[in-house]
Amino acid sequence: MKVDFSAVGLKVGLECHQQLATKEKLFCACKPDLFKGEPEITFLRRLRPTQSELGQTDPAAYFEFLKGVKILYEADSKTSCLVEMDEEPPHELNREALETALLVSLMMNATPVDEVHVMRKVVIDGSNTTGFQRTCVVGMNGLIVIDGKTIPIQHISLEEDAARKTGADGLTVRYRIDRLCVPLIEVTTGPVIYSPEEARKVAYAIGRILRATRKVKRGIGTIRQDLNVSIKDGALVEIKGVQELDLISQIVELEIQRQLSLLSIKDELKKRGLAEDEIRDNFIDVTSDMAKTGCRVIQKAISQGKQVFAVKLPKFSGLLGKELIPNLRLGTEMADRARFWGRVGGILHSDEIASYGLTEDEIRQLKQILKVEQQDAFILVADTKENAFDALSAVTERAKEALKGVPEETRGANPDGTTRYMRPRPGAARMYPETDVPPITVSKDYVSQLRSHLPEPLEKTVERLIKKYGLNEKLARQLQDSEYITIFDELVDRTKVSPTFIAATLTETFKALRRDGIEVDKVTDEQLIEVFELLGLEKTSKEAIPEIIRWLSKNEDGTPSEAIKALGLSIISEQELSDAVDEIIKQNENEVRTRGEGALSFLMGVVMKKYRGKVKPDKVNAILREKLSKLK
Repeated sequence: MKVDFSAVGLKVGLECHQQLATKEKLFCACKPDLFKGEPEITFLRRLRPTQSELGQTDPAAYFEFLKGVKILYEADSKTSCLVEMDEEPPHELNREALETALLVSLMMNATPVDEVHVMRKVVIDGSNTTGFQRTCVVGMNGLIVIDGKTIPIQHISLEEDAARKTGADGLTVRYRIDRLCVPLIEVTTGPVIYSPEEARKVAYAIGRILRATRKVKRGIGTIRQDLNVSIKDGALVEIKGVQELDLISQIVELEIQRQLSLLSIKDELKKRGLAEDEIRDNFIDVTSDMAKTGCRVIQKAISQGKQVFAVKLPKFSGLLGKELIPNLRLGTEMADRARFWGRVGGILHSDEIASYGLTEDEIRQLKQILKVEQQDAFILVADTKENAFDALSAVTERAKEALKGVPEETRGANPDGTTRYMRPRPGAARMYPETDVPPITVSKDYVSQLRSHLPEPLEKTVERLIKKYGLNEKLARQLQDSEYITIFDELVDRTKVSPTFIAATLTETFKALRRDGIEVDKVTDEQLIEVFELLGLEKTSKEAIPEIIRWLSKNEDGTPSEAIKALGLSIISEQELSDAVDEIIKQNENEVRTRGEGALSFLMGVVMKKYRGKVKPDKVNAILREKLSKLK
């Protein structure tokens, strides 16, 4: 569907979050690393919302509380301490992280604050043991220029990252607190982005500035974007957790389509004459009527002692199955609400219910019980009475929202560019002062000192890469835009490998591996350094690098040396190579004789096919030339 973004009044604002590569966490001395294996410590919590200083409760926090979830936290003594467990007050704010945030503020032409005040932001989904996230504004009113257009940067903040979710069992959710309190920088733009492609470009530009500090982490989960998307007559929707920059434009386009589809449903409901008070929480027990149904979902629920309840949605016939965007329908959105609020597995709705095995007689009977007329729809939920009622209440609430158009909400990004319902949008009541961390004064002298030592401007990076390392302009620009620009200099300094080969590997080779589905980002900086060190010491060959990276991406605890051994990619000795070449020449005497000058190229192909990754091509070439010259 082609959309005129200007005509629909598209506005997008970005919130870019990037982990910082500091020696310690934000409020303690623990290492900002992730641990693997079994946890040393576990503890169980139930988080509850608190009121703000004005006596208000944040709706998003209240929503999470109503789920009735308990959180099982997993910890390791090397990556977390009593601060992360909320058994000890936070220590002083990490000055290394603060300095990096101030540098970013200056690079984005923002004004650093005079004093840094840490605030608490209510978050009770389990991702913070305290029930809130600590955050502080470091710079305000900045700007960057993209394609000649000024993009305002509203503020640059420093905050603690959240714990990472590792699984769930019923109402108990598991989180590891190793990532909790890792320093995170947040950059927030004004809502002046007017196309999906512009949103992608702005995110890329911000990422390049962050990488230019050489003080940010790389890899999966270290950077993510939140998008605030709205259109005319629609609503402001926050989309959280976009980890791939190339997905941004697709996510914005699909959100536009979703909102336009919801607006068309609103128009259709009004055309049908639906009034909000017609949508009632009149939930009817139809368990006995479904006792002999052929629907396996309902059969299974009843066999487990659960009940089946139904509700009528007046004038919704044909709309629940309407596709908003690929793989998402209005019925899907209602099911999302039912799962979150009612803790049920899902819903069955009348637009698709025949596909679940209900007979025409059963459907006719349900319509009679619910007094469903031609334009009406109905929803079924099979669960405990409490869960079913909560789920159906969420469905009827979503039905009322459909009559108004697009609900304001927070949605999560899916890997295919679609989104899913997460929770209501947070309100202003979620922020209040942190009393355990004293303010930090940011003096004018300190800011001046930082301003005089700003990282290399982006426009000079390409020039330096070309002049210092001899890279061509295309490769230099690719490297500048990659997340590996922060480690490139170190790889060149610490190894004996050609800068051009290192740059080509980090950009073109890694890009090709990603296309093949290889999770290159799982390979750590330490592993990369060792890979190129081994290459420089001639322990392996350039041709072996892709296979070594593949192996490391699938064996996160392995070392490059182990990869070389496991794959049999050690460089063979010169004597072994010489003997092997003799044997190959002997096996191909006729080809060598008939090909004449072309024999060298032919034999190179045979040797490299058999020993690729174990030999250096220039060494093979030299040995072949010497041996062929003796045959003449």
